[in-house]
Amino acid sequence: MDTLLLSRIQFGANISFHILFPTITIALGWVLLFFKLRYNATGEARWMAAYRFWVKVFALSFAMGVVSGITMSFQFGTNWPGFMQTVGNIAGPLLAYEVLTAFFLEAAFLGIMLFGFSRVPGWLHTLATFLVAFGTTMSAFWILVLNSWMQTPAGFEMRDGVAHATDWWAIVFNPSMPYRLTHMLIASGLTVAFLIAGLSALRWLWGDRGAEVRTTLRFGVWMGALLIPVQIAVGDMHGHNTLEHQPQKVAAMEANWETRPNVPLVLFALPDEAARENRFEIGIPNGASLILKWSPEGVVPGLNDFVAEDGTPLHPPVAPVFFSFRVMVGIGVLMLALSWAGAWLMRGGRGVEGLPRPVLWGFAGMAFSGWVAVLAGWYTTEIGRQPWLVSGILRTDQAVAAVPAPMVAGTLAAYLAVYAVLLLAYLGALTYLARKAARGEEVATPETPLAPEATVRAIQPAE
Repeated sequence: MDTLLLSRIQFGANISFHILFPTITIALGWVLLFFKLRYNATGEARWMAAYRFWVKVFALSFAMGVVSGITMSFQFGTNWPGFMQTVGNIAGPLLAYEVLTAFFLEAAFLGIMLFGFSRVPGWLHTLATFLVAFGTTMSAFWILVLNSWMQTPAGFEMRDGVAHATDWWAIVFNPSMPYRLTHMLIASGLTVAFLIAGLSALRWLWGDRGAEVRTTLRFGVWMGALLIPVQIAVGDMHGHNTLEHQPQKVAAMEANWETRPNVPLVLFALPDEAARENRFEIGIPNGASLILKWSPEGVVPGLNDFVAEDGTPLHPPVAPVFFSFRVMVGIGVLMLALSWAGAWLMRGGRGVEGLPRPVLWGFAGMAFSGWVAVLAGWYTTEIGRQPWLVSGILRTDQAVAAVPAPMVAGTLAAYLAVYAVLLLAYLGALTYLARKAARGEEVATPETPLAPEATVRAIQPAE
């Protein structure tokens, strides 16, 4: 493998590991705010017990996200110097805006949120929770602005091979940003919904029948059931936006080789780029035309339209985009079926007692399904942009550093080893927290040993 491929794999590994944790903290911050507001309004101990447990998950995820995010910024200089040389006038300020509007908020108020409940007035602790949640969302906003601009550039001009901003409003609100941002925020919500439902179901299966686990299990199921149809609708709009601005990506997602009407929705195939055809294709007649053009006669772009005169493909590699898109959609269908089944079984006041053990095990098994769906979606988006690093402006092979391949391979191996250990440690920590909670044992924070659920209200300051 050459330097280009190894550098791509290394950055892909870094972003794959990093994105796992912001995907949790973005939505979990708002969930924690909801728990705190419910506690403020009702004084019920179950809401504070839920807050106490899930704030630990938030802190652990936040720490992992910060650590893994640092390595990515280094790679702009070590592996991809051509990126900043060409579009640094735009990428640099956007990354700086993230620091100014997100990191400062998180750094200033995270400590109050985690350790200040008994040390500051109740309103200040609630405000700190809101500001941390807002900060994580602003961080996602600026990162997705930059990523969307790389997909659908706008508001710039090229001077001597360097991009210069001409309209920051057009840069920030580029054609794909609203769809990508909304799609990602809802994906974070679904990730958290199934994580909450999954860990709560596991605690229930381990014998925990407390008010807190009943509350969070019901909350997670309903949150997932409400968000997944919204995500399907937003995903459809995002797909149509992609068809307009990046038709070659949609052609790869559908493994469609020829521009034509009556294109089937391919459920399974083995795309063969050498022969430029699909093998073992199973599809629904006219399905892709119906979804993408709302008509069986709708003309869907084909991959053969995106080939240079010398035969070089100007479209992304087909198989990774084709399969990653189907993994994302498949996980979404499973989320829809399981969450709606759970909501139906809990109807009529039956609550979590209405969930049979197979359904509970289903939620436990899908606790991290959001991670799989998010990774599959990001692979579809990022691989689908190839061969461009910034669409129409900078090719990936033009930005890579002239670093010897063995050196990149060595750092890649080191990253993978560290990430494997960290991921196992993270999953082990979550399992430890869930088991301790299921046994009725609280894990103390540096603030103070936690009180039993029955007395938690009494020791809190007045709101």
